[in-house]
Amino acid sequence: MTVDRAYLGVDLGTSALKVVAVGPDGAVHATARRGYPTHHPEPLAAEQNPQDWWDALEVALGEVAEAVAPSRWAGIGLSAMLPTLVALDGAGHPTGPAVTWEDGRAEPDAARLRDALGDEHLYQVTGQRVDGRYLIPMHRRLERLGRGGVLAAAAKDVLFARLTGELLTDPSTAAGTGVFNLDDGAWDAEMVAVSAVPGLPAVAPASTSAPLSSDWRAAFGLSGTVPVVLGAADSVLGALGIGANRHGDVAVIAGTSAVVMGICDTAVRDPQHRYLVTPLAGPGWGLEMDILAVGAAFGGIARLVGLPGPTELLTAAADVPHHCAPIFLPYLTPGEQGALWDPDLTGTLHGLDLSMHAGHVGRALLTGVVVELRRAVAIAEAATERRGPVLLGGGAAAHPLLWQDLADATGREVLVDRVSRDHSAIGAALFAANSLGQEIVHRPQFHRMTPRGAQADWWAATADRHDALRVAVGKVGP
Repeated sequence: MTVDRAYLGVDLGTSALKVVAVGPDGAVHATARRGYPTHHPEPLAAEQNPQDWWDALEVALGEVAEAVAPSRWAGIGLSAMLPTLVALDGAGHPTGPAVTWEDGRAEPDAARLRDALGDEHLYQVTGQRVDGRYLIPMHRRLERLGRGGVLAAAAKDVLFARLTGELLTDPSTAAGTGVFNLDDGAWDAEMVAVSAVPGLPAVAPASTSAPLSSDWRAAFGLSGTVPVVLGAADSVLGALGIGANRHGDVAVIAGTSAVVMGICDTAVRDPQHRYLVTPLAGPGWGLEMDILAVGAAFGGIARLVGLPGPTELLTAAADVPHHCAPIFLPYLTPGEQGALWDPDLTGTLHGLDLSMHAGHVGRALLTGVVVELRRAVAIAEAATERRGPVLLGGGAAAHPLLWQDLADATGREVLVDRVSRDHSAIGAALFAANSLGQEIVHRPQFHRMTPRGAQADWWAATADRHDALRVAVGKVGP
């Protein structure tokens, strides 16, 4: 079907760059995806080459252009993984590889920053639990190595600069630095000074736009301008793309990691610091908990047990009753940033015996992931004092076993988008359209999963067993 005009959403994700084209009717008229590698040159390292991003961007835009002519592009919106650091030199070029959010090498730098500013002060000002996966600790580590450059930028900041020639950041992305003042909507002068970061991009509203640069227009034969909207973090726009936009809505976007995002009218802090407070692209706030290893865990364990991928692992798991599986603490990144915030948590498989096979391990891993999702959903519900369905999407949410487990564990209906997987890219396109004066209604094609009440007690007891094992394992050592 020919579309008169379309809004593109670009999502620079952990494993791939995705582009979608959304028409005024809210339908997705084209999609493209191009992957790139993550390099692990030493323990805890996770780096990517920004040139791989730009190569993927060019190819993916070209594929979308074959389905929706560039002359019909009415605007482009942006989303990206967070936090991912790109240190820039005086000419605006990267000083080395990008350091992704999976990198755990900067925890000592984060500890020094927390000691200098105080955990409680950091959380009250920034709404964040700052560990070594935040941009400022990452940058402090590069500074010690002589590779800090003159400016610390996030992945989406450099994506916007690549397309427009302007370097800006939005509030949700700025929150991922660890020095952004939520209430003031600006960099916190005290924290910036203590962190000794040499430079940060200017903060602008997520709806800010700039024209697509002449190089890109020439590459796609465009005679007129195409506005590029600054956009927001992938968690924020993923929630928007699946339809979580009202107070009390809860979205779970399961990709390499899984984001649990509760939508809230106010920036309410948690006395126990169990969630992050993230500015949304428009009005409101996200109460965010990030389960670090979900799609990455399914893929990694599938390889470990000799299966082709996550689908085969979960299919094997479907044949194993819950009570027959061992216990799997799913902190495989390592560390956790969900409702449990602890960089020292590691994965543990307990109760394995020789009668078990790959399906038992898969079932145990899925149960462990769902226990953490259950914990996060309950905390979002308590904070917003609303209880509705869980909106589930993302590339790692494709298996029905996860759908039913999540419904049973939370005791809530789960609405699964069975058609779209690129919700952050869709959210970026929808937000761009809205920012440019075109309101588009996108209606995900939901499949409804109803909780089985008889399973509630089992899940509560299982969560207790997981917590008991986590505490016991944490006591092991010198």
